[in-house]
Amino acid sequence: MPRPATGYFAPSLPRLLAHRGLATSAVENTLPAFRAAAQQGALYVECDVHASLDGVAIVAHDPDLSRLLGIASTIGSLTARELAALDLGGGVGFCTLQDALVALPATRFNIDVKSEAAAGPTGAAIVAAGAQQRVLLTSFSNARRKAAIRASAGTSGVAVATSASARTFLVVLVAGTLGLAPVVRWLLRNVDAVQVPETALGLRVPTRRMLALIHSAGVEMHVWTINDPQKMAQLLAVGVDGLVTDRVDLALELVARTKPNRR
Repeated sequence: MPRPATGYFAPSLPRLLAHRGLATSAVENTLPAFRAAAQQGALYVECDVHASLDGVAIVAHDPDLSRLLGIASTIGSLTARELAALDLGGGVGFCTLQDALVALPATRFNIDVKSEAAAGPTGAAIVAAGAQQRVLLTSFSNARRKAAIRASAGTSGVAVATSASARTFLVVLVAGTLGLAPVVRWLLRNVDAVQVPETALGLRVPTRRMLALIHSAGVEMHVWTINDPQKMAQLLAVGVDGLVTDRVDLALELVARTKPNRR
């Protein structure tokens, strides 16, 4: 299957994406969580981005601080400096996307743009870190995804890797179920991956038939969020290209033991 022309896809399959880093002993979406994943051998981390009050891309999943800190404030109501000063645990605060990219120069980042306000700052952080060749941009919103891609091109016009929006993939799923291969290829003509749950619209997504259709478009399939090693092994055996997991340590152990690399 054709490979996208970006360094993001240079490592061998399968791709094991550390979901919000490895948070077994660190807070999710923080530098310690990303470093913990990298120390285990992970080449990829998945993270989420919102925008601060002063327009900086902040690594955070939730739009507010209620789950992590019991505070009603939103990410967008505080500056990057104020967010960094908050204690998420162990004296660690929120980090900027640029800081994360710079701190882990050998790590590839799968970046989920969580808000319209974050699209521009996300692209700016990628450009500032010189990281276009080691990021993949994704979003449930196609408009956010496209805005972040445009912003990440900078003045050089470098294209970053990207995955299909949720709406696009649902149409792909229906078309694939109906066996409409030309439609699938057309829908996926401008993306490099689909990142999907195990089921959608009441249908099993990672089937051999669907994978063949996705691969015929030159696109990879990554499945989220898979934490059980037995399920990981089953999905890799079917032929999925990547797994998004909270337990990248277990996924790495599985791959080292079974060696399912396909190139």
